[in-house]
Amino acid sequence: DEGEIIFKGEKLNNSHIKYIGYLPEERGLYKKIKVMRQLEYFARLRGLNDKQATERAKFWLEKMKLYDVRHKKIEELSKGMQQKIQFIVAVINNPELLILDEPFSGFDPVNAELLTEVILELKNNGTTIIFSTHRMESVEQLCDYMALINLSEKILDGKVTDIKQQFRSDKYVVVTEKPVNFNLSGIELLNESTTDSGYPNYQIKLSGITSNDCLKHLLNQSEIVSFSRYMPSIHDIFIQSVS
Repeated sequence: DEGEIIFKGEKLNNSHIKYIGYLPEERGLYKKIKVMRQLEYFARLRGLNDKQATERAKFWLEKMKLYDVRHKKIEELSKGMQQKIQFIVAVINNPELLILDEPFSGFDPVNAELLTEVILELKNNGTTIIFSTHRMESVEQLCDYMALINLSEKILDGKVTDIKQQFRSDKYVVVTEKPVNFNLSGIELLNESTTDSGYPNYQIKLSGITSNDCLKHLLNQSEIVSFSRYMPSIHDIFIQSVS
């Protein structure tokens, strides 16, 4: 409800616009204007000159596989294409800070993969990205840090890897070449299934014994295909935290 934003050591002001990109959840494009002209317009608003605006628009249209629709009006494009144009508007000035609000809205899997690759490329090139989403799988794939908000309250924050470690349990996933038994004190069999390759797949919980003790018990019965501690997904952590 209150406070101030400090950017590059100063209170946020209009001179910072050229360093910032923003993708809103609701598209803010001019439906009657053609794609190329629209991108050039937004690039000029972010401080680029005419030549830079045109070059940058062409670069991003090709990168996002939209160059063939550059002379079409926004209203003639699909929702997914419009979302890609909105993304280009957000990054056309090569921002140092990029704010993305539900960027995958309206995307099919192919375009979602393309956008993921572009976001990771920007991240690896040094862009700071603030990413708002309800898709927990995107958090695991893209984010280094996360803050979980429920009913307007922050209930969890920190490095994604640290949070997953924080919520880990004594559960393990075991895949063996042939069926085994767990008749050893300290091992509780939680679930039993079969992998796509036909191997027995078990979820177990250890209590009072180590993973090495469990492995010794299993190695007497079968070759071990894999043995790993169960790590909850961010989705699981979200459900556990808000329930």
